Amino acid sequence: MAIVAKRVQDSKVKAIGELKENFGVSGQDFIFTDYRGLTVEQITNLRRKLGEKEASYKVVKNNFARIAFEELKAPREVASYLVGPTAVAVAPKDSNEVAKIILDFAREAPVLKVKGGLVSNTVYNDAQMAAFSRLPGRLELVSMLMSVMNGPARNLAAALNDVPARLVRIIKAVADKKAEEGGNG
Repeated sequence: MAIVAKRVQDSKVKAIGELKENFGVSGQDFIFTDYRGLTVEQITNLRRKLGEKEASYKVVKNNFARIAFEELKAPREVASYLVGPTAVAVAPKDSNEVAKIILDFAREAPVLKVKGGLVSNTVYNDAQMAAFSRLPGRLELVSMLMSVMNGPARNLAAALNDVPARLVRIIKAVADKKAEEGGNG
């Protein structure tokens, strides 16, 4: 009987180690959901959508996930989201876009409930995750910044191009006027 228990224990240690390996990559953010009531097809569809953003969606055993997060020195509040059926969306980057996908999916399939999240080592509840998902993504912010930074340069280039164009129009107007005066006289 003790040999069986040891074998089970080894498998648990291995499962926790795998979770730690999956969760332990620095820079990853996590969104905790209750997936109860989703069909296999819906979960597969959600995983496909998340895969487009290089995110994954894993159904986890709460005790194993709790131990893995504790060993990774995650905030203690994470344990409060590891209750009941739990799946974790792991976002290596663009976590607000991943949250947006999950919350949009939850509107289509209301049985999916967002419990909370761990973003940049800060714990968010479900309402905060909803607000976080409405923020512009990293690429949107970079493009907005580049647009703001590019504006003055664009205006300067337009002003500098306008000077020669005005000069050409003035010279043409003077030439037309002289040609008109010369033809009438």
